[in-house]
Amino acid sequence: MEAHYRAPQFDPTVDELNALKQLEMGKVLDLPHAQKEHLSGRLLERGYVQKNAAGGLAITDSGRQLIRRQSD
Repeated sequence: MEAHYRAPQFDPTVDELNALKQLEMGKVLDLPHAQKEHLSGRLLERGYVQKNAAGGLAITDSGRQLIRRQSD
């Protein structure tokens, strides 16, 4: 098993914040689209998005809180 380094401070990229905002507004992002948009897997790893039953991505409460923190 390979250990992954996880920095104590998470600073989302502009692309990651944009993707979270799109998900919050109801835009459907599936994994191929997310990869095409260069969306990092960090959002999924950190629990800011999750996979839904249809295989798409959905924003979590943690993702919404991250957007609010960045807007303040």
